[in-house]
Amino acid sequence: MDLDVNEHEIRRNGFSVIEDVFTDTEVETILTAINNTNPKNETFRKSNDLFAIRQFLKEVPDAIGIVFNEKLKKIIKRLFGEDYFLVKSIYFDKPATSNWFVSYHQDLTISVDQKVEIAGFGPYTNKHNQFSVQPPLNILESNFTIRIHLDDTNEENGALKVIPNSHSKGMYRPETINWDVEQEVSCNVARGAVMIMKPLLLHSSSRTTNNKKRRVIHLEFSNQLLPKAIQWSEYLNFEQQSKTN
Repeated sequence: MDLDVNEHEIRRNGFSVIEDVFTDTEVETILTAINNTNPKNETFRKSNDLFAIRQFLKEVPDAIGIVFNEKLKKIIKRLFGEDYFLVKSIYFDKPATSNWFVSYHQDLTISVDQKVEIAGFGPYTNKHNQFSVQPPLNILESNFTIRIHLDDTNEENGALKVIPNSHSKGMYRPETINWDVEQEVSCNVARGAVMIMKPLLLHSSSRTTNNKKRRVIHLEFSNQLLPKAIQWSEYLNFEQQSKTN
């Protein structure tokens, strides 16, 4: 891994792909842990187009020690530093026949434990008993996301499409995208690889057309302390937790 290259790509483009972070055995172990969970829990969402597990690492704690293997911890420390912690985890299973797609957007909210009126935070939403709020811009700018791919993913089964460097332009409304200037890139990612991205990167996801699954673990990280009145709804010091699993 030449992490200097990845660091430059994240700073310049807002994303980067790192190959061979997880072995086939590790991927299969994670999938086995998922299959052993109770799909009737309220944090699970299942439809013809999507199977999702919110607060994934709380629901599937057996996966923590594998997800945070030595390679991933090295990547996080080298690219972002020692002070980051996990604040959100979701498992997405896009079935082979899925017609689900997501249009271009930025990830502008964080998950918190309750709704409290605080200057700079808002508006709030509440979906599936989970509060989300748009925080001040500096929090979004410092956060990052890691997407662990459990299947080979390309344009035909829902690979993310992104607009490089859009993360550096603050709030960027999708309807204002100037396609004479911007370009779209498909982030094809192999099984066992990870994609790292900044929340303000404009991204979208297409329908599946090749009858292949797209299973991804979506992890969000921050090093920011929130006002005392609210807390991150999901907090994990992965360095300490992975040592106990």
